[in-house]
Amino acid sequence: MNIQVLDARRDQSGGYKVDVGRGDRVGRVSSEWFSRPDDERFLSLGELARTVRDRAARSRTRVVETTLICVEADRASPERLSLILPGVDTPAAPTHWSFGQLASLVGAPAAYLRQLPAPLAGINLQYGLTSHRVEQVRTLETENGHLELRAVTGPDYGRIYDYELVEAVQRIAGNGSGDTRWKVPGVLDWSTGIYNPRVDITKDTTTLYASDRDVFLFLVDDLNPIEAGRLPDGSPDLYFRGFYCWNSEVGAKTLGIASFYLRAVCQNRNLWGVEDFEEITIRHSKYAASRFAHEAAPALTRFANSSPTPFVNGVRAAREKIVARTDDDRSEFLRKRGFSRAETTKIIETVLAEEGHPPASIFDFVQGITAVARDKTHQDARLDMEAKAKKLFDRAA
Repeated sequence: MNIQVLDARRDQSGGYKVDVGRGDRVGRVSSEWFSRPDDERFLSLGELARTVRDRAARSRTRVVETTLICVEADRASPERLSLILPGVDTPAAPTHWSFGQLASLVGAPAAYLRQLPAPLAGINLQYGLTSHRVEQVRTLETENGHLELRAVTGPDYGRIYDYELVEAVQRIAGNGSGDTRWKVPGVLDWSTGIYNPRVDITKDTTTLYASDRDVFLFLVDDLNPIEAGRLPDGSPDLYFRGFYCWNSEVGAKTLGIASFYLRAVCQNRNLWGVEDFEEITIRHSKYAASRFAHEAAPALTRFANSSPTPFVNGVRAAREKIVARTDDDRSEFLRKRGFSRAETTKIIETVLAEEGHPPASIFDFVQGITAVARDKTHQDARLDMEAKAKKLFDRAA
C-alpha cells in the first residue's frame, strides 16, 4: 500500500476523484458559511489578522466595581442606553452581546429589558448593578469612533484575543491563500465526483470569518493528497488533512481546534468523508491564556507538521483485521457492540451495497456504521453511532 501520494493522478480538470460516501459528514463549517454576511468574510489571513489586531490595539480591559457603574438613558433617544464606567467621563455604548452579559450577571432577563423604553430598562439595570451580589466585573472597552462596551464578564475571565489565535494559524499557514500547503479549500463537483483544490478565493468560497464577537477559520492541505488503501474499483482512496478553529474574545464561545482527515469540501462548505476527527476546547477560565500558549497552539503546529503515516497505518490495520467471515459472525459482532437488530441489518446491507461484499474487516464495519449514522435524524443517536465507529477504528489501529 502506498502511504502518501505526493503526486497523485489528477483528473484532466486538475482535480482528484474522491469517494465521499465513506466516512462522516461534518456540517460545522457549513453552518458558519451560511450565517456570515459579507462584512464578516475575509479573503486572506493577513486581511483578517489586521482587522482583529487593530481592534485589540484600540481596546482595553479592566476590573470595575459594579456599584460604580452608572446607567444613563437619553430621553431624546429612548431606544439607547449608555454606561458611565468608573474613571471614564465618556459614556460607553453596550453592544447587543455585552448588554446581554450585563443583564445576565445581575439576574435580569435581557430579552425583556430590550423591549422596554431605555429609561425604564436603565432603572431596572441600575437597580441590579447596585443591589446584586456580583461585586466586580471585567470589561472590554473598544474605541470605535465612540467608546463601545464589547464584553462584561466575571473578574477572573481568561481572555484570549482573537488576533492571538489568528497569528498562531498564520505561523503555519501564511496568508491562507496557497503560499503554504495550508489554504482555503477547493470545491467538490457532485456531477463527476471530482474534488478541485484550485478555486478562486471569493466572498462566496472563503472559509475565513470574523465578527465583532468571534473568529472562525477553516483550512486544508488539499494540494497534497494522501492515499490510504484502494476503493472497490481499484482507484486510490484519497484523503486530505484539514483543521478548523474558533475563538471569542468577548465570551460568546470557547476557544477550540478540530483536526481531521477528509475527502472533499462541497460548495456549501460541508466536509465529506471525514475520518480521525479530534477536537480540543479551552474555556476562558483564569488560566486560559496559559493553556492556549502551552497546549492549543503547539497542538496546531504539531498537526500541521505531522506525518500522515500513523493515520494511514491505522487504516491499513483496520482493513487487514478480519473479524467476521459468516453472516452469524457479522450479526454477533455488531450486536455485542450495542447495535440493535434493525441497525445491524442496515449496517450489513449498506456495506454490501457500497463495497460489493458483506463486511468482514474492522474497516468495513466502520464505514457501514458511519454511513448509517449519517441517516440518523436525532443528533444524540448519530453521535453515539459515530463514537462506536471511532472506538472500533482506534482499537484496530
